[in-house]
Amino acid sequence: MNYFITGTDTDVGKTYVTRLLLESLKREGRIAAGYKPFCCGSRQDTIELLEASSSQLGLTLDEINPQWFKAPASPFAAGLLENRPTDLDAAVAGFAQLQARCENILVEGAGGWEVPLTADATIADLAQKLALPVIVVVNNKLGALNHTLLTVRAIAARGLRCAGIILNQVADERDPASISHRHILELHAPDVPVLAEIMHGETHLVWPPEL
Repeated sequence: MNYFITGTDTDVGKTYVTRLLLESLKREGRIAAGYKPFCCGSRQDTIELLEASSSQLGLTLDEINPQWFKAPASPFAAGLLENRPTDLDAAVAGFAQLQARCENILVEGAGGWEVPLTADATIADLAQKLALPVIVVVNNKLGALNHTLLTVRAIAARGLRCAGIILNQVADERDPASISHRHILELHAPDVPVLAEIMHGETHLVWPPEL
């Protein structure tokens, strides 16, 4: 059971949601791991994924996150700044190595769906190479509908299945516009289920039955 986790933008809570999903899988008795092939800036996200992965796997931080760039930028830009280019093939190989040890892997992208990885490839190309169903994490606020529908349709254009949308309330206070988002998305993207609505600070998520 492997999924690719993308977002409508950066700072939408991809790691937060991925961690909740991993913990849900573990409560069901499954061995699960997070994988973030590209990380830029703070490595805290990958530390959290390592902590949320099943301890019996004995994974290291470099196995969870093989390519880390210190600059808080897109992987392509960060690689240029450090004179150390990203390696898309190595990212795919890292997933294959992890897959040999674990049946349930959640792969977290970097930023949004079309964030550049190289001069001619983006996160979408990575997802396409892995050929995994995609879960879209959305910062549930005013403006989210446009970003969500664009992302869902871009996933379909790549020939990939969008397994669902998770609406995540990042801000302390709920944006009034967010109240209707689930209903509107169900009308405009009827083939893509809204898997969950996560309130700010929520720490427990049941693995969505639609998955």
